[in-house]
Amino acid sequence: MTATDPSRDTPDGPQPRPAVPTNRPRPAGAPRSVPSRPPGQHAVVDCAVYVDGRRQAPVEPGMALPTAVERGGFVWLGLYEPSQGELESIAARYGLHPLAVEDAVFAHQRPKLEHYDDDLFMVLKTATYVEHDRLTATSEVVDTGEVMVFVGANYVITVRHGKHSDLTDLRRRLEQERELLCLGPAAVLYAVADLVVDTFVEVADAVQDDVDELEASVFSSERTDDIGRLYQLKRELMALRRAVAPLEVPLQKLSERQIDVVPEAMRSYFRDVLDHAIRVRDGVTGLDELLSSILQASLARTQMTDNEDMRKISAWAGIIAVPTAIAGIYGMNFEFMPELEWRYGYPLVLLVILLSCALLYRGFKRNGWL
Repeated sequence: MTATDPSRDTPDGPQPRPAVPTNRPRPAGAPRSVPSRPPGQHAVVDCAVYVDGRRQAPVEPGMALPTAVERGGFVWLGLYEPSQGELESIAARYGLHPLAVEDAVFAHQRPKLEHYDDDLFMVLKTATYVEHDRLTATSEVVDTGEVMVFVGANYVITVRHGKHSDLTDLRRRLEQERELLCLGPAAVLYAVADLVVDTFVEVADAVQDDVDELEASVFSSERTDDIGRLYQLKRELMALRRAVAPLEVPLQKLSERQIDVVPEAMRSYFRDVLDHAIRVRDGVTGLDELLSSILQASLARTQMTDNEDMRKISAWAGIIAVPTAIAGIYGMNFEFMPELEWRYGYPLVLLVILLSCALLYRGFKRNGWL
């Protein structure tokens, strides 16, 4: 998507874009414009200017962009769940497109890459594995969040949604790689994308352990009911799949297309991230298919167990039918019944009952019904 705005092409740097009214309804489940971050925590997590790959002396967020433009560097502004008003104030200063700002506030977007004039807006889904002692039919396994990245010629703005998508450690590690930071704001976009994909690998490995545990449970000698747990894990795995699969197209654009704010030297970095993302996608797809097979096996085993129970019930019903029939015949109280006056008639009937039941039991046992 490309938006044209001639007023931005001025020697003084980025100019505020005119407000663009949007009538799009808030997506279902989208967060409120009021942030859910802890009370008292500011939306700006960190703000720093980088020149020649080195972090400069602290500057006020309001003066960060002019300082970066003046010194020929870029500013990295980190935000955490900003409100609509907070982000619109920053957008006016950096000239961010209103449509991208709206997506960054309401979140709940699918991974994508948007191109506005010379600027980029990228949405990445983040994921983390939720530790649990034992997987149940209601366990939360995968928790997702989002990171939005605005990339311009002299700035990169990261907007985080979710408690697990902290970028503080990433910033510290990246500041140790001066050569990478010298490549500009696109280096930060690469580092964020690489971190997100690496986290997907860790989550997929952790989910693999749950899949292995369920597989062992389904095929164990003990009688278990794992259908609910299998279905829950399949639902949780779908959340990871929705975060990984759509990421392939944006990364492919970054690695193949010529984009002003992405130096040619950065394309090989994005190709590496793309390769990792494809491998994670294939791994998640394989886990999903394996879960489907295990679910089918569990259903088949449940059905087979039910059939075995029915055979056992039928076999015992057949055995019990013999004494029931004999007792019913001799309980009709007719005067001329066989062997009524015989001294050994009663023991003989009992013997016939026992022998008949024993023969039936042996036959059912031999046929596998008992």
